[in-house]
Amino acid sequence: MTDLLYDADEEALRDSVRALLTAYAPWQRTLAAVDGEDPYDLGLWRRLVDQLGVTGLAVPTEYEGAGAGFREVAVVLEELGRTVAPVPFLGTVVATRALLACGEHTLLRQVATAKCELTLAVGFATAPDTRCDPLKVGPGPTVSGSVSGVVDAVPEGLLLVPAGEGLYVVEAADPAVRLAPVVSLDATRPLVDIEFTGAPARPVATGVAAAEAVTAALTAGAALLASEQVGLAQWCLDTTVAYVRQRHQFGRPVGSFQAVKHRLADLWVELTEARAVARYAADRLGAADAESSLAAALAQAYCGPMAVRAAEVCVQLHGGLGFTWEHPAHLYLKRAKSTAIGFGTADRHRAALARMVDLPAPPAEQRH
Repeated sequence: MTDLLYDADEEALRDSVRALLTAYAPWQRTLAAVDGEDPYDLGLWRRLVDQLGVTGLAVPTEYEGAGAGFREVAVVLEELGRTVAPVPFLGTVVATRALLACGEHTLLRQVATAKCELTLAVGFATAPDTRCDPLKVGPGPTVSGSVSGVVDAVPEGLLLVPAGEGLYVVEAADPAVRLAPVVSLDATRPLVDIEFTGAPARPVATGVAAAEAVTAALTAGAALLASEQVGLAQWCLDTTVAYVRQRHQFGRPVGSFQAVKHRLADLWVELTEARAVARYAADRLGAADAESSLAAALAQAYCGPMAVRAAEVCVQLHGGLGFTWEHPAHLYLKRAKSTAIGFGTADRHRAALARMVDLPAPPAEQRH
């Protein structure tokens, strides 16, 4: 049976990531950044890449990576979820999974050694079982068409683009590529609409290999996003427990009231269950197990709604303070709501689970 507990190396990685984020990504800085012009905290991103090598964690050592795995990637995402740090890590690891699936070693080396930023040019809400409408491929080859709501697309980076029956690499800075920022709920995770007008492209994979690489990447996104949601929910629970212990009402700590205790106890139980589900999804992903799709769907079906409830409890139990712009609770609520549709909604993943276990669909009149 798989051991889902964190091992010593994973705990050491957590300590390193948390120490760096504590020093360079306090919530006050993130809150100030959402009103700024830069969508990402590139200074923080360079520290994560240069000091901790986070982009190479899932890359084998023969391609200059750390040779760790997706369990370690999940630990980093947990800590990033605790700080809602605006860095393009999720998009990078999703694209890395696609490269691993199709065996693109040159790009893997570039990502592992931080020589480029890379993201998969599909909408953030795209589920693993979604059949994407591919872009058109012209002579050259070139790519034409548009994609909406792409996450972690850096203007100076590279785009991994499903087009025609293949998978291509396109430079985001090319004049034939236009990145238009999207006004979205979560300002800590920028989205862009991308338009390609005959952009020069380099083929990475074709046919079945390309389709399987995209599916593997989206499955990885769903599985790993669950760990970010767990980290987010953990911050919400810890912060709320600390607040209700010191906030007094009617001469007593707010946390001493039974209704408050029950809400927090229920949230703790949900969070504990979610952590196990997310850990299992990351473990199966790293093992390239046949159950990876099922584990990823289960993780998103459970962890997405759980993170939203945790953020709602955080806002509500902070009372009037939780509704103010000066308190970070709204950052976590917005991140939770946006991730709830990332790589497919919970409903979409529950339907996928039903198909995987041959559960018949309900009659049309019973569907909501």
